Amino acid sequence: MDVSKYRAASFNYVDVGATSGRLPSGYHHVEKSRVIGSGLEDFVAAADTLMRWDMHRGTGLKVHSDADNAVPDAVVVLTLGPVRIPCRVVYVIDEANRQGFAYGTLDGHPESGEELFYVDFSPEDGTVSAHITAFSNPGRWYTRLGGPVGQRVQALFTDRYLTALSSACRSPR
Repeated sequence: MDVSKYRAASFNYVDVGATSGRLPSGYHHVEKSRVIGSGLEDFVAAADTLMRWDMHRGTGLKVHSDADNAVPDAVVVLTLGPVRIPCRVVYVIDEANRQGFAYGTLDGHPESGEELFYVDFSPEDGTVSAHITAFSNPGRWYTRLGGPVGQRVQALFTDRYLTALSSACRSPR
């Protein structure tokens, strides 16, 4: 799939970058974390899985991106059957013990909002954790019509994302 047609697409929400702080009101919020491994090797493996879109692939989504890794402004279109889920990376976290990114929904996405994914390593106890934070509202007529079904789908994929990151670790939890 050629994602270049999404390069000019606009974000379909106004609070771009808001996952970096307090989540904006008026949206459905998701905040979920899980210990996924132990040690620096697990952290590197999980971060690599996350940043190379393999976490998304691990859930059964097909990934089409104009970048091999999640980098600022990269466009990614996830597909699930006929459904196209276009997003743009808003920012990247690149710290010694924390790696991740946030992407925002583009025009045409079934939802409207932003999602932050990151993994962190605690040098004190060796714990590797994965974190997902999101805010969203229905972005299309069919997701508005579906009501709480969209939130259930989001919860299912949040769990699948965490499982995919855990599977990347040699000592998954």
